[in-house]
Amino acid sequence: MTFSPWQLFVDLGLAAVLLLVGQLLRSRVRAIQWMFLPASVIGGFIGLGLGPNGADVLMMSAAFSAYPGILIALIFAALPFASEHVGFRALSARLTDLWAFSSTAILIQWSVGILFTALVLQTVWEGLSPGFGALIAAGFVGGHGTAAAMGETFGDLGWPEAGSLAMTAATVGILSSIVGGMIWVKWGSRCGHAEFVTRFDDLPEALRTGLVKEDSRESVGDETVSSSSVDTLALHFCLISAAALAGYFLSRGSGWLFPQYKIPVFCLAYVAAVVAHRVFRATRIIGYIDRRTMTHIGGALTDVLVVFGIASIRPAILVEYAAPLASLFAVGIASCCFLFRCLGPRFFRAYWFERSLFTWGWITGVTAMGIALLRIVDPRNDSAALDDFGVAYLFIAPIEIGLVALAPQMLMSGHSWALAGATLVCAMLLIVARGRRLLPPHHSCAPAQVPD
Repeated sequence: MTFSPWQLFVDLGLAAVLLLVGQLLRSRVRAIQWMFLPASVIGGFIGLGLGPNGADVLMMSAAFSAYPGILIALIFAALPFASEHVGFRALSARLTDLWAFSSTAILIQWSVGILFTALVLQTVWEGLSPGFGALIAAGFVGGHGTAAAMGETFGDLGWPEAGSLAMTAATVGILSSIVGGMIWVKWGSRCGHAEFVTRFDDLPEALRTGLVKEDSRESVGDETVSSSSVDTLALHFCLISAAALAGYFLSRGSGWLFPQYKIPVFCLAYVAAVVAHRVFRATRIIGYIDRRTMTHIGGALTDVLVVFGIASIRPAILVEYAAPLASLFAVGIASCCFLFRCLGPRFFRAYWFERSLFTWGWITGVTAMGIALLRIVDPRNDSAALDDFGVAYLFIAPIEIGLVALAPQMLMSGHSWALAGATLVCAMLLIVARGRRLLPPHHSCAPAQVPD
């Protein structure tokens, strides 16, 4: 099929229909509600089953699998504009708990995946790509957005199967997030660690069905310019697109200057957006950029990306890599269990179960999964985990984005041991510092106490 602008229109229309069907099923099917599956994931699965890699009844173009690589550049370009400006002074002891634990989780996922691949998987299955070990971090702590970014980068570096494998890892991560999370909830309730557990039927309807009642709705943003000149949404989307376009040309320039190392578009789009954000702050233009609007544009782009990403997974590749992939996922889930059960009580001075469960949700799935699990065990937000995460993530993001940008090139150029060693040492330093109270002090596994 020859690609044309109308085929692009059809692809976007199909993604929209799949999203709508996903939301309809989320709002109606109780089993799906219990799993807290986002509409984008549901729609992606339907697209996978009905698309070219399944029943082949949808008129998807061959470019369907290329869209995530473009969308991720736009998503990364939105991040600096969607983030609240917070200085290092905001890192109180409580925030440091969450920052240290989350950073340790990221570093352990990278180091464990790479080491397990180098020591075991590449020994058993010869010819396995050195980038295979990055799939845990790409899919679990990264999610579908990071999976798309790293899949594209690995593809440019000579590993075309990476995209489907990374998307699969992200999907398995989401399923592990909620299934494993519910197991932890039952365990915590039985052992006395979870004192505020809420029944599923008592959760807010918006959390279960995805539909927000009229009296609970909030504004998605503020109008910062007059529609007589330009629509507010158009202005904000143009800013994101301009930063992404700058990233594209910078990436092409880097490939021309350094043929052996082409910096990914999404990485330079993020850099361009950071520079633009700083300039706007210095010139006070930032007052006309609404953070909530940028957040929702980024969220909308992510929903579309997930549909495209899951629908473009190639099952034949999964069959080929089934055994090493299953082994890697088992080790990845085991490492997350170790983080939750063994390190969680040591990192958090209070509410260790609630804060660890929230972290479990987002380091295996997405932030929305962490929120869903947190609402089950902490409906009154006594732990303040979500509030703290909003600030702490501003200091977690540089670690995550830096690894996503640098790791593929290092792995594919033969520096697996250096990367694994560096991430493992950094993780151990955080753990040791936690034990020696250079970070906030040790907290036992005793049940969380309600403050007076």
